[in-house]
Amino acid sequence: MLFVQSNLAHSLQSPFVRVLLGAIAIALIYVFYREVKKIPAKLFTLMITAFVDMVGLLMIIPLLPFYVKSLGGAGINVLGFHLGVGTISGIIVAAFTVAQLLSAPMWGRFSDRVGRKPTLLIALTAAGISYLVFGFATSLFVLFISRIVQGAGGGTVGVIQAYVADSTDAKDRARALGWLSATTNLGVALGPVLGSFAIAVGKRDLMPGSGTLQLGHAAPGIMAAGLCLLNILFAMRYLGESREVIAHSESDIVPRKSGEAAWNILSQPSEPSSRLILIYAISIGAFQGSFSVLALFLNARFQVTELTIGYFFMYTGAISVFARVLLLGRMVDWLGEAKLSRVGLILLAAGVVGMPLSSNIGMLAIAVALIPLGTAFTFPCVTALLSRVVHQRERGLYMGMQQTYGGVARIIAPLFYGWAFDSLGVSSPYYFSSAIIATTIFLGFGLDKYARHEAAPPTPSSTEPQVESPPLVVAKAVAASEPKD
Repeated sequence: MLFVQSNLAHSLQSPFVRVLLGAIAIALIYVFYREVKKIPAKLFTLMITAFVDMVGLLMIIPLLPFYVKSLGGAGINVLGFHLGVGTISGIIVAAFTVAQLLSAPMWGRFSDRVGRKPTLLIALTAAGISYLVFGFATSLFVLFISRIVQGAGGGTVGVIQAYVADSTDAKDRARALGWLSATTNLGVALGPVLGSFAIAVGKRDLMPGSGTLQLGHAAPGIMAAGLCLLNILFAMRYLGESREVIAHSESDIVPRKSGEAAWNILSQPSEPSSRLILIYAISIGAFQGSFSVLALFLNARFQVTELTIGYFFMYTGAISVFARVLLLGRMVDWLGEAKLSRVGLILLAAGVVGMPLSSNIGMLAIAVALIPLGTAFTFPCVTALLSRVVHQRERGLYMGMQQTYGGVARIIAPLFYGWAFDSLGVSSPYYFSSAIIATTIFLGFGLDKYARHEAAPPTPSSTEPQVESPPLVVAKAVAASEPKD
């Protein structure tokens, strides 16, 4: 096993592998270049904004556990309890999610009322500040604060999803959602590599002559903040507003309050919107929660370091982009969103459990490849189905609710996985994650009619399906995630 670990670590740093990964990056760019003419002009600027934002975010996320380990050492003692590095990482990841959880419904309603563009600009500003705080953090507490700030401005994933849903015609929505999702996953693929590059830059002397200037561990935060500033300026100048589309929606629909919508999901779990939100929340919490110890797991099992962790994300991000651009649309046309989401959950569960079961590099590569396929087939379909079964004027609110419930799961999961990592073994989080993901498959049965047929006329209930004409195949993809997804 030690030979396999050292071989993987050495391979990731070899010139051949780096050239190969560079070729993958070029292939990704070529795919977008070939298809760029198909992108509606009004969505192109949103895609650029989402891409740059995701690059900045993914420069930071893979490095977080290493910063925790550097600042926290073997752990800390709090009120007589010892917290290991895995638990601390889980707490800091959960801090981001708590802030996101509390802010997501507010941002959703704010964007429904004021507009998507100002909401996104505020979020980008908060992200830029948090990157600088992250870069110059000298203690675990400051690192914790940086995640709180970013989380407070990061509850806008639902806003972006609503932006696409309400600014495109029904017949164009699938393609629009697909491109946005692929764009953000391109950011997932390239961001971590840029973060690893920033680490290397931080170790170099940037001052010519006899002077010395090293950015150190602040380099990734500074570079991410710089990207964020450029993104803000670009969005202010070029990003359009979709609020005028909302103004033409049904005037007799009174949007619900956040608390009412949140309670409706729990009190009426059989409604399509409730089931879709629960599928999304449970599965994404179980999956993304394991990210809190992912770097530690890869380091313990395969000697992956802060300089090589980016290649892991590049590999999965590249597969995710290709899956969304080349496979997702065809699979949706063949199976429909509901069935495809269940296939995605199966692939995701298999990929997650396959990681700790891998005994060599080839097995790990195969197991890891199933994960982006699973996320590509699951979360875009679930989110797009949700956009179909809620009224247009409440899309921001319910997309925010999806992120809120997902946030609850992402609070619980990192804490549990961190404890399991420290107490039950480095592989235990991934066994738990796979089992939880598999249980959500049963929630999706019976939703096929919303993917295959024209929805029924709306009732006074704001969560009943809208009329869509003609019948749609919505959700060839949606921004994942996912990280931000």
